[in-house]
Amino acid sequence: MKVAVVGATGLVGREMLKVLEERNFPVSRLIPVASEKSAGIKIAYAGNEYEVVTPGKAITLAPHIALFSAGGDTSLEWAPQFAKAGTYVIDNSSAWRMDPEKKLVVPEINAAELTKEDLIIANPNCSTIQMVMALAPLHRKYGISRIVVSTYQAVSGSGIKAVTQLENEKEGKETEKKFAHQIFNNCLPHCDDFKDLGYTKEEWKLINETKKILRDPNLKITSTCVRVPVLTGHSESVNVEFEKDYMIDDIRGLLHATPGIVVQDAPLLNEYPMPVNAVGKNEVFVGRIRRDFSSKNCLNMWIVSDNLRKGAATNAVQIAEYVANQFLTRN
Repeated sequence: MKVAVVGATGLVGREMLKVLEERNFPVSRLIPVASEKSAGIKIAYAGNEYEVVTPGKAITLAPHIALFSAGGDTSLEWAPQFAKAGTYVIDNSSAWRMDPEKKLVVPEINAAELTKEDLIIANPNCSTIQMVMALAPLHRKYGISRIVVSTYQAVSGSGIKAVTQLENEKEGKETEKKFAHQIFNNCLPHCDDFKDLGYTKEEWKLINETKKILRDPNLKITSTCVRVPVLTGHSESVNVEFEKDYMIDDIRGLLHATPGIVVQDAPLLNEYPMPVNAVGKNEVFVGRIRRDFSSKNCLNMWIVSDNLRKGAATNAVQIAEYVANQFLTRN
């Protein structure tokens, strides 16, 4: 199976290569793709080296699957051209997520909605993926009426320039700034650009993508997204209001039984999810599970995941695995 990784030289692109190799995805030929300025450089994968090519060249090589992580503009320009050539495109940008004709997929939740005709598939936002992983099984059983989420997002979610800014500020070096302010020893209630009603683009992603994935346009959701001086691993404080009452032990049991979820909830033993322990792992970690006694049928949770893994690369590769198994390896 020929697999293209568009944006192979970026943070998420490199993570996609790691995940493909770790999960033994059946790659017969890797096609690393980047812009003209990166064309010709070598990318290591599974003990071999592959030359980076441009998107136009990659299409002529007829990949079966293309994993995109090169930004929305690149996806809007090139994803339709790959799809027209018969390639399944799994796109990590925000370009197609809210397109009503495109599926927004977290495999554990809604991969079964995909059909053979879905040649462009959207990968959700990192902070959305980890939240809906925990909320989907609870929504099915108890019915969620309202969500209040505050995120604590790692700088790697903003790319290599943001990582460099944090590292340089920590060392006291002059640096080009990705963020409007210092990020070292600071918290910025400002993830992406500000949009309607004083919410940022990241906050609207959480709101709108969650409704689409859970197939519930009537969900009431409000969000505040904060960038914190952590390299990798997003954390979220999530307050959920259910339509039905619940028992805490049932909540823990349901989450424990959900594939891709790890419950870490022994606060008296200092056991709870932390980004430092989530780095390099593909699971979503849930803890601090407790009743919100201030309002009826409400629950508090703390959700952590590696934003470059399940929040991006791993989820995309899982979609690729589903596509390969369902649509590309059957007669």
